[in-house]
Formats: sequence, structure tokens, C-alpha cells
Amino acid sequence: MNIATPVTEAGQSAAAWGKAHWIGVATVENGAVAAWQVHEVAWDVSHDEGTHGSHHARIVRFLKEHDIAAVVVDHMGPGMVQVMQTMRIPVLPASPGDARASVLAAVAASR
Repeated sequence: MNIATPVTEAGQSAAAWGKAHWIGVATVENGAVAAWQVHEVAWDVSHDEGTHGSHHARIVRFLKEHDIAAVVVDHMGPGMVQVMQTMRIPVLPASPGDARASVLAAVAASR
């Protein structure tokens, strides 16, 4: 299962989904991170360059391209929450510190 979370350049949990610069994608198998990839999405830059609809569409493409099953984040705007609900992608709470550990803790707590 692929889980997405905003991260810092150093691999720590980052704030705010829609204005993230990097997104980590963890492939979680049997309670462990089997694969980890960080994508420079630059949503912090693109957020204010167009409409909310075009920004949300960019994020939806990312979610679909990476087959994201859940998102771990500390903050998400109401419009994006609605997008996640429509896509049936759970939004799980992030914890500070290492982003991979945050993903594993969120997945474990959701079960």
C-alpha cells in the first residue's frame, strides 16, 4: 500500500499538504516501509499560480500516478479534504520527526 506524506529535504515530517515542496511516498508492507521515494512536487510554488481547481487537479494526478491509498499529514484545507473524501483516500494524522516513522505510526493507529 502506498502512503504519501509531506516531508522536508532532510526526511522529516513537514506541515501542510497543499503547500508541500516534497512528498514522500512509502510503500508499506507487513507493518514496515518496503520502499521510500521522495518527489519534489513544488506545490508551495504552484499553489498561488492558478486556481484552486487547477492546483487540486495537479495533486489528484500525483495521487493517481502513485496509486496512493492514504495520506499522512498534519494539515489540509477544506477543499482538499473534500477531494480526498471523493477519492476515498483516508487522511491520517502525522507526527513530528522522521516522516517514515510518522507514516508507520499513522497506519498502525488506523487499524
